[in-house]
Amino acid sequence: MLHGWENFFIAAATAGATLIGLLFVAITLGVGLSTPHGLDATRAFLTPTLIRFNGVLFVSLDMLPPWPSALPAGIILGIFGLIGLLYQIQASLNQRKIDFVPLDWLDWTLFSVAPVLGNASLIAGAAGLIAQRPFAPYAIAGATALLLLAGIFGAWHLTLWIAKSRDKT
Repeated sequence: MLHGWENFFIAAATAGATLIGLLFVAITLGVGLSTPHGLDATRAFLTPTLIRFNGVLFVSLDMLPPWPSALPAGIILGIFGLIGLLYQIQASLNQRKIDFVPLDWLDWTLFSVAPVLGNASLIAGAAGLIAQRPFAPYAIAGATALLLLAGIFGAWHLTLWIAKSRDKT
């Protein structure tokens, strides 16, 4: 069922790992901005972005081993998707409390809705793997792409905030 998907998940794992490294570089550049407000914003926006990139890496690495059946990968992804969904709900509530930058509906869609859809798609893909349905790899790939997109968007906003904040100091 997963034959032919190796390149997609190798590319996604590479992107996730690379973006984690670049995120650390961006944060290093903003290290002097550690005000209490900046730390709250970091917890509310940086941590979920880092978790999304780690999620892309984790999903990809879970899909690459030659499992004896799809069942173990499906169970792992299902649990991971459920934890990710619960985490995203908590992260969205925390983000709403922080006066980080003015965010419009598109920003909130990419900060909150895309990761929720990504984790829901991951859960659906995991159930599809367990039931051996042909849609499963597509749902998991879609989840991976949504989490990657949301992470890139979050990293972009953090980078803009760091650049803007550095100009004020």
